[in-house]
Amino acid sequence: MVLKVFRWSPGTRERLQKYWVRARQGMTVLDALVELQRGSDPTLAFRYACRVGMCGSCGMVINGRERWACRTLLSGLSRGAVTVRPLYNFPLIRDLVVDMAPIKSKMLAMKAVFVPARRTGEEEGGAAQIGSTTRERRAVDRAIECIGCGMCVSACTMVAHNERFPGPAALNRAFTLVRDSRDASGERRWAVLLSDDALARCHGQGNCTEVCPMELAPTTSIIRLRALATRKLLGLS
Repeated sequence: MVLKVFRWSPGTRERLQKYWVRARQGMTVLDALVELQRGSDPTLAFRYACRVGMCGSCGMVINGRERWACRTLLSGLSRGAVTVRPLYNFPLIRDLVVDMAPIKSKMLAMKAVFVPARRTGEEEGGAAQIGSTTRERRAVDRAIECIGCGMCVSACTMVAHNERFPGPAALNRAFTLVRDSRDASGERRWAVLLSDDALARCHGQGNCTEVCPMELAPTTSIIRLRALATRKLLGLS
């Protein structure tokens, strides 16, 4: 099987380099890349860690779609050459390795960071508990498992178009915090959410939800944020 792998390093031009790999039963794209790196080309750069579909480190664009390389079987791809590229909308470091810093910076700009509220009678360092079966917890069950792999950001056309748009990962995180009664940063967060380049800029195409390997639905989180925003603007909450 032929792999066409994106290659780039500072001072060189972008290119697709062809490699031949002997596909085996159950072989993943990550297996093939590791075999190439350990064998024919030790200069090939890519990122991975757990290799069992938990950490999200090996996110890349395979045959035009964002996927985790460790979960993508070669046998499950269409016949012919397999094309592997780095995630879109992130600064490129080298080959298939991108800088994930924008995930953090967008969340900080979005105020998508938990700020604990002090409650009457609460001990210093204490934490309010939200049970797994409570209505408050169930409202965010589909959103809290994001691990920041960046796949949704890569697939989002608005992120590519508007650098001020926070992106689906940050908006999904903001939704979980808006619904968290323990958080004390709501007003500052809403000021950002209601600005011209946040909630209003999502076109609802659903690319983020389509590619999420955790089967989360950032599109739904954004829709629900818009509903909450409408209630807030109308003075209903």
